[in-house]
Amino acid sequence: MNKLKTAKVISDITNPPILCIPLFLIMCIVLSFENGEFNMSKFIVLELISLVFSSILPMAIILGWAKKIGTDKDISNRTDRFVPLIVGITSYFIGFLVSYFIGLSNFLTILLLCYAVNTFIVMIITFKWKISVHTTGLSGPVGALILLLGPFGAIFGILYPILIWSRVLLKKHTLAQAICGAAQGFFLTIFEMYLFVDVLKLPLGEIISLEIATLFILAIIITPIILGFLSYLNVKKAKFVFYLLELILFVMFLAFTPMDVFIIFVLVSLTSILISYYAGEDFIWYEVLKK
Repeated sequence: MNKLKTAKVISDITNPPILCIPLFLIMCIVLSFENGEFNMSKFIVLELISLVFSSILPMAIILGWAKKIGTDKDISNRTDRFVPLIVGITSYFIGFLVSYFIGLSNFLTILLLCYAVNTFIVMIITFKWKISVHTTGLSGPVGALILLLGPFGAIFGILYPILIWSRVLLKKHTLAQAICGAAQGFFLTIFEMYLFVDVLKLPLGEIISLEIATLFILAIIITPIILGFLSYLNVKKAKFVFYLLELILFVMFLAFTPMDVFIIFVLVSLTSILISYYAGEDFIWYEVLKK
């Protein structure tokens, strides 16, 4: 029961419109510095745009729609999700247009467009499969923070295995749906950010390279993906196979990636292992680690 309560709290605070509040706040603070000085007026406008179009409007519609159809605020039934997703797409796109015509921040402008596109892709997938909006909602802003802050943004990737456990334990998603939600969200966000810079001719200034951003994302997702595959494949001596693969990855990340990428890999891997042991028999990853 305590684990269920913990999972419920984690699920509630990582609801995309809620999670984006602190993550967008960090982005808005960083984006408000000009020539080493903090521009309060710019911060207020950035924060207002991000709050209204990425949080307040989507959350209001989600809660209103859930109440109207008599379901939970997660809108667990896949076929009930299309109206909130369409509203989300519309909200993000309007936010993009407002930010674009104000010309306040190219980074926020492009990110809101990425949100609209990624939510549209999630909606298309939802016609056939209930991909996790929670983990997608985590990966979008974290991917943006990686581009903006490098390892300081990537540190939020520690939430990824914790959120996977939460959504699976609460039976809101299968393991595959939870893992894939963030994986596609991470890669779509960073690739689209670079794509739209060229298409819209909106330079972003100093952000980390696409190559390094990709390495950070691999460092975040690789251990949960391995645990997922071993869970589904029911491999004999899965624990030995897991730690052997982790050792190989440990050496590869240490040898071929920057130290901050290696550290993120270690932190997310340790978090994945610890959350598995904490979950115990209630979580499929634990079955891998006890064999």
